[in-house]
Amino acid sequence: MPAFFAERALLPTGWASNVRLEVAEDGRLSHVEANASAEGAERLAGPLLPGMPNLHSHAFQRAMAGLAEVAGNPNDSFWTWRDLMYRLVGRITPQQLQVIARQLYIEMLKAGYTSVAEFHYVHHDHNGHAYADAAELSLRISAAAADTGIGLTLLPVLYSHAGFGGQAPNEGQRRFINSSEQYLRLQQQLAPHLAAQPAQRLGLCFHSLRAVTPGQIAEVLAASDQHCPVHIHIAEQQKEVDDCLAWSGLRPLQWLYENVEVDARWCLVHATHAEPDEVSAMARSRAVAGLCLTTEANLGDGIFPAVDFMAQGGRMGIGSDSHVSLSVVEELRWLEYGQRLRDQRRNRLYRGDQPMVGRTLYDAALVGGTQAMGQPIGELAVGKRADWLVLDGRDPYLATANGDAILNRWLFAGGDRQVRDVMVNGQWVVRQGRHEQEEASAQAFVEVLRQLLD
Repeated sequence: MPAFFAERALLPTGWASNVRLEVAEDGRLSHVEANASAEGAERLAGPLLPGMPNLHSHAFQRAMAGLAEVAGNPNDSFWTWRDLMYRLVGRITPQQLQVIARQLYIEMLKAGYTSVAEFHYVHHDHNGHAYADAAELSLRISAAAADTGIGLTLLPVLYSHAGFGGQAPNEGQRRFINSSEQYLRLQQQLAPHLAAQPAQRLGLCFHSLRAVTPGQIAEVLAASDQHCPVHIHIAEQQKEVDDCLAWSGLRPLQWLYENVEVDARWCLVHATHAEPDEVSAMARSRAVAGLCLTTEANLGDGIFPAVDFMAQGGRMGIGSDSHVSLSVVEELRWLEYGQRLRDQRRNRLYRGDQPMVGRTLYDAALVGGTQAMGQPIGELAVGKRADWLVLDGRDPYLATANGDAILNRWLFAGGDRQVRDVMVNGQWVVRQGRHEQEEASAQAFVEVLRQLLD
């Protein structure tokens, strides 16, 4: 049974010294002991942390990262960005999607993300017709995750309409569209495949309230596993809020909570434009707020009221979404900085028993991300999957920091370069900052970008 030894490790009870960890054949931790012997164990090269879940990803969008930063419309917004995204997605082949996802997942792993919830809504061919295998593109995502070693919660998306009230889809959405019946068949087809993959599972996903009808939400929930994660985009943009009001007389979060039983299974992605009563409803329901700070900033979405949400015991996690940034550090840093800029004050996200902002942020993202993934991760504890990252113990800032100051140094004065080694499911996937497939993956990715952008 492989054994590892960390001089400093973040356990569920806090920082501990001289920690011995043993990993069983199934990739789960079978023994965790502080103040233990290092005999026969591999010595880790720096502080040991639980790996970070990435709770929101659209893999194909990595191929367009940085291409939309060209001024042209003085009212440029999410909706003008979406037009560029539609043009790109219209060209991607199954093979190209797998190459893009593989490159993306390698970059995630090198940044310290050890699992990802893939919000996958590209289902059909360029003409909007189903592939011979309706699960073709979903299986490409699963293969990319298995190839790179990252944990995966695959979220095939139900996307049927262009707007509230069941509006007909537009041409740019042709590759996304499924009926409820088609969607449930896709779920049934994928379930045994995902169950057979190490560190992978299946979840439910509604693109947004504007993309499905109330009847579809009820039908899919009733016909599906009552314990799997459920994700949805909600209240990301003010236009979405206004359109929902025009359709129903309610704001998106109001409508959801008045018409659906929202509980801890749910991940409410963005929820940017949440009013105080909606923030309270989210916290009471124990749903996760899925925050994607760099994407929300890139698109000009707004700032989620995280201070109020955390004060009410709300759960939150982080995702890289459109992948303009692939950095645990940057997402968590901007979660805090956004609140500071709005409130014009410092040190906004902390707990009464935890004044260290870095530790508060990391703990919150672990708890929320783990819940949204629906996987046995998020802690260095017996029975949990051995998903972890090792920071560089030779880094001067980290070498001279102790306890929770390690996280403050890393998150507010460091970066991805300080992530040295990464393990997922008991297997090393990054050693000394390098993934074994990164050169071959980068070469293939260059060719795909040339083809797509030609």
